[in-house]
Amino acid sequence: MVAKHYFFFLKQKDKFYPLLFILMLALLFTLLPTSVYADTVSASLDKTTTTENEVVQLTLRADFTNTGDGPDLSSLQRDFEVLGKSQTSQFSFNLGTNKALSYWVVSLMPKSVGTFEIPPIKIGDHQSQPLKLIVKNSPQLLDANGNPPVIVKISVSELNPYLQQEVVLSVKLYTSVTLQNANRSVPTHPDLVIERLTDDQMDYQTVNGTQYQVLIRDYLVFPQRSGELSIPPQTLQAMINTSTGRRMIKVQSEAINLQVLPIPASYPTDTWLPSKQVSISTALTKTSDKPRVGDTLIWTINIDAKGALPEQIPPLDFNSTRSYKLYPKPAQFSSQKTINGVTGKQVISVEVVPTDKGVISLPDVSITYWNTNKRAVHTVSAKTKGLDIAPLPMGSKLSNETTENKKLSEPLPPQTRSVAPISLAKKQLEDTNNVDTPKSIDVALSHKNSGFSWRDYTIFGLLIVSAAMLASWTFIWFKRKQQTPTEEAVPTLQEFAPLSSSDEKSAYRNLIACCRNSDLTQLRSHLLEWARHRWGDSEIRTIDDIKRLSSSVLITQLLMEAELMMYSNNTSHQWQGDALADALEEYSTGEAKQTQESQLKSLYPNF
Repeated sequence: MVAKHYFFFLKQKDKFYPLLFILMLALLFTLLPTSVYADTVSASLDKTTTTENEVVQLTLRADFTNTGDGPDLSSLQRDFEVLGKSQTSQFSFNLGTNKALSYWVVSLMPKSVGTFEIPPIKIGDHQSQPLKLIVKNSPQLLDANGNPPVIVKISVSELNPYLQQEVVLSVKLYTSVTLQNANRSVPTHPDLVIERLTDDQMDYQTVNGTQYQVLIRDYLVFPQRSGELSIPPQTLQAMINTSTGRRMIKVQSEAINLQVLPIPASYPTDTWLPSKQVSISTALTKTSDKPRVGDTLIWTINIDAKGALPEQIPPLDFNSTRSYKLYPKPAQFSSQKTINGVTGKQVISVEVVPTDKGVISLPDVSITYWNTNKRAVHTVSAKTKGLDIAPLPMGSKLSNETTENKKLSEPLPPQTRSVAPISLAKKQLEDTNNVDTPKSIDVALSHKNSGFSWRDYTIFGLLIVSAAMLASWTFIWFKRKQQTPTEEAVPTLQEFAPLSSSDEKSAYRNLIACCRNSDLTQLRSHLLEWARHRWGDSEIRTIDDIKRLSSSVLITQLLMEAELMMYSNNTSHQWQGDALADALEEYSTGEAKQTQESQLKSLYPNF
């Protein structure tokens, strides 16, 4: 009976041992730190089947800290447009457990329809698994009334303009949904001068039962050659929200062809000006109450040309006569833009100097242009009201002398300060011709003081001070030049912070003892002491250099844990340095240190 009971006990014991062994293995893997597990990169898509022009989000996750520059997305650019990328990171530090997670969310837009494979994405030294994405044709976006959400239309004010005639190009954008990241094209053409007309105008219209917000943008277009010119279609690319998610839409308008007419053969002048209407106004303004011969008058000419730029207005010719001299100034250009077009303006200011008395009569100002409304040659002119010019005070005495009249009609030459007034100069000339009664000449001798004045003394004193300052500066410069500059030697790291240990072994023993004693306050100094012996002063400045040179993930994580406790509010005695000591010993010897579980396994091999 006893033997049978003992045999039953052994049989139950054989079933118990495997179960106990499995439970111990599970407990062992649970207690292992995350650094033991393999580093991985995982990738996932928010959808595996999508339609064209829809955004797909690719999520990447890295289970390690050394991610380098992040994911390499160059392999995606062949089949996808990378619209954006965002990154988040999570770190957790616990005693015995260290975990770091990095996430990247990449927004992708397929370039075409079909089945695509997202290749492995490399992050650091690891890469993800490939993924498959199916892109189908998307149905046309229409609302309940059968209207698209976005429409682009263009129109011009004139389909058959003349060369360099103004054409107003209107680009209208109809939207019934909210646009995100909209990108509109700008009209360009090598044979068209295009510029913005006014700011954007907003309106609301109902088209086939759908209410649209209309954004109107007007441009000025001036064709530079005759013949057929095509304004390319205007495009819009934007993101919109649909029932299936965000979607990219691309909309374009139709092209418009212009048939540009050449300059008519009947146009009489060489200065071509196409305009809707040209107007001229002039005014002659006096600078004094009673202008006389030689005074300056201001002649102002204002020219407005509708449908033309101010640079298109032809220049005017100004010729002087015997009655006046003309001195024109450079013209001032300006333009006025409205929704109907542009009006070019020129303001010309001319200085007028009359050289003859009487009513001054200025010539008419005329401009010939091509009227684009009536398609005919027009000439517009303006007359200037004259002013009465009074003669010079001596003009009546010299009216009979033709030589004097000739001098008055010409500008006087510039005179120097030594020239006497005209009336006195003529009187001296008459006195020299009268030799009948000689006149006595009174000569007054004045004694010239040969001494120095106060001005001479001041100049002499300033010269002496300047010479003394120059000599002092020269002496100092030569003295500094003769001296050999002695540069202060910059202390080296060994001189600034000398090593307290003789060699690497002693520094290493001190470091291990510090870790075993969990002395967090002395950890930094012992770490730097050992690292300077091992790698040299030129490589070690901070603890980050030890992390970089050791290339050990475990040492890096333990040092980060120690630094967190070193600069945290917790007291220093909470830090346990045995794990760091074990990691340093494994790094120095190159052999893995046996854990408590492996020692138990050697003692109990049946477990």
